[in-house]
Amino acid sequence: MERPRADRGPGGPGDPRAARPVGGRPERPARPVDDAPRRRRRWWRLVPVVLLAWLAFLVFSPFHAWSTVSRVDDAPSGERPAETPGSTYLLVGSDARDDLTPEQRRELGTGTAEGRRTDSIMLVHKPAGGGKSVIVSIPRDSYMPIPGHNSNKVNAAFSIGGPQLLVQTLEQVTGLRIDGYLEIGFGGFADVVNSLGGVDICVPFDMDDPKAHIDLKKGCQVLDGKNALGFVRARYSDPRGDIGRADRQRQFLGAIMKGAATPSTVLNPFRYWAFTHTAAGAVGVGQETGMRDAANILLAMRGAGNGSTLSLTVPIQSTNYQTAAGSSVKWDTERAKALFTMLREDQPLEAPPAGTDGKPSEG
Repeated sequence: MERPRADRGPGGPGDPRAARPVGGRPERPARPVDDAPRRRRRWWRLVPVVLLAWLAFLVFSPFHAWSTVSRVDDAPSGERPAETPGSTYLLVGSDARDDLTPEQRRELGTGTAEGRRTDSIMLVHKPAGGGKSVIVSIPRDSYMPIPGHNSNKVNAAFSIGGPQLLVQTLEQVTGLRIDGYLEIGFGGFADVVNSLGGVDICVPFDMDDPKAHIDLKKGCQVLDGKNALGFVRARYSDPRGDIGRADRQRQFLGAIMKGAATPSTVLNPFRYWAFTHTAAGAVGVGQETGMRDAANILLAMRGAGNGSTLSLTVPIQSTNYQTAAGSSVKWDTERAKALFTMLREDQPLEAPPAGTDGKPSEG
């Protein structure tokens, strides 16, 4: 009797069922595992981390820059006006040339005059109860009493006694308590503009001004630091002289802040870092002026470019008032008092009060 072969038994090699997997279906070759979805999930997990890191950088950069600013003594001696509900700051453009090399003086066309004077004086008021911030330009030839030095152009206060005497002079004339001080010089201004890669500005008319070292054509264009400095300094090529220059200065402050807030600056870490640190290195701030005060000033500057800040010049009666100091600017006393009373009492200004457009009043 023939014995059954082992290879023919159930489950043996000869059993046709042995080639079949459980369930009767033939085996299929294994497919390679696709890791692409897993990789995409990993990248999506990194997006919040990158965003948080970017936000941290945006916050850290200005805080670090603020730690490098120079401090100046701006607090005047003697009796001062009472504190007001809102906050008022003094923004000064200085023509000091001490920190400029001879090459920089030639390039920027600043001349070689010694000492310190102001090329721009602005009061920035931020109301406490909401409403628009206000920037008020004070022409540097404004004639007024200077404590301890008789009457003179307001520019002389800065030249004689620096920030302290300028703050004291303006506080006594306006009745406003000045809560913070910020000053920028010639070289610093040009460096800030260059750190942004230039600033877009619409030149209101052809400006050929050898004293300001510019020859600009009317129209919108990008100005570098040198031409920007000339644009805000020029007065001999402007038929309105210092008054027109004050308008251009406020216009340019708004343009700088607009340029600082563009994606090309904020999304470029190198440019953003350069702007914040160049700006910090270019300014001097008062001893009691905090980062929040500086932010209020910068936001008001930005608003000057989009209409959210009221931008005006102190009411003027005459731009050719003859005094012992020469041709000076005489304020319209009644209108100026009305303006500063509204600011002191924190009354909202929805439009510039009559007579604050920089034009001499009639009569």
